[in-house]
Amino acid sequence: MKELALYIHIPFCKQKCFYCDFNSYSGKDDLMNDYIKALCKEIECNNDKVFKTIFIGGGTPTYLSEDNLIALLKTINKLKTSEELEFSIEGNPGTFTKQKLKILKDMGVNRLSIGVQAWQDFLLKNLGRIHTIQEFITGYKLARQIGFTNINVDLMFGLPEQTLNHWKETLTNIIKLNPEHVSCYSLIIEEGTPFFNKYKKGKLILPDEETERSMYHIALEILESKGYNQYEISNFSLPNCECKHNLVYWELGEYIGCGVSAHSYVDGYRLENINSINEYIRRINNKLNPVFSAHKNSKNDDIEEFLFMGLRKIKGINKEEFKIRFSKGIDEIYGDVIRKFKYNDLLIEDCNSLRLSPKGVEISNYILSEFILDRYNE
Repeated sequence: MKELALYIHIPFCKQKCFYCDFNSYSGKDDLMNDYIKALCKEIECNNDKVFKTIFIGGGTPTYLSEDNLIALLKTINKLKTSEELEFSIEGNPGTFTKQKLKILKDMGVNRLSIGVQAWQDFLLKNLGRIHTIQEFITGYKLARQIGFTNINVDLMFGLPEQTLNHWKETLTNIIKLNPEHVSCYSLIIEEGTPFFNKYKKGKLILPDEETERSMYHIALEILESKGYNQYEISNFSLPNCECKHNLVYWELGEYIGCGVSAHSYVDGYRLENINSINEYIRRINNKLNPVFSAHKNSKNDDIEEFLFMGLRKIKGINKEEFKIRFSKGIDEIYGDVIRKFKYNDLLIEDCNSLRLSPKGVEISNYILSEFILDRYNE
């Protein structure tokens, strides 16, 4: 039986960050109990599958009450899983307690992903984060004491009022804690967020493009000097600590999504659940399908997605795997585009792989846009 990945969405937050456009809500705690009961019912529908990775994301999963966490984890633990299961949960400082971390550890979670974003309290406040840096340090050390040996830390650069020295200080102090994995994302101003509204009014002062590029290079330099391998544009890990769940996405593997607005990719179909918590609960309780959107990927869709996601990985795309999947060599389809970017030193090709050069990584969005298929006949 093929092994899949499982994503579970928790849409609740204590407070919504000013930059966040994810499907998450604050002030809806009264729906939490009913949501978890409905979510467990949807998860139970997948007891005929085998999962190799499980990722509980949000929102803030660690904002759930202890009782709801236990109910959710008990349901998950009834699923069939592989022996080498990677079981991750996202959490924010300010929502960790010793008891919650113990529940997670005792019930099979073996990887924590902690959102800290910055080391400076004034930057955290600017972002709308609910925690101080001291609360992060306390929570991180508590997780180590409880026995977590695989921890990711999420960081952001290109923040309002953030300088190069702030970013260096953040990276340097995070590395002293020795997390197994570090994710570094540049701030993107998303429509519908408080940051977008401020930006439109000219009230959000961001680092310029050159400073942001310098921040990216500083991350490469500092993390790689301390033994962190960049294996994806924004992700760095110590040896053998790559995020297996995210690799499923980047390698166009199959996954199931449970919960509000969760996405699935199975048997060539892209599925998306409804994004209303109330409607999700109603549908599940009435034994109705929570999926509101289903799209059958064409061959072109799969080719594009395999390429877009695969080129995010630093090692790039395996050319033989591409040929096996799509019955054509990558050069047969994209020869002109590949030659153009190789000539400009933005792509590197050898007999086994196609990957972005270090210079290409910096302008990856521009390069990937050139790989949209409008001429290849299936």
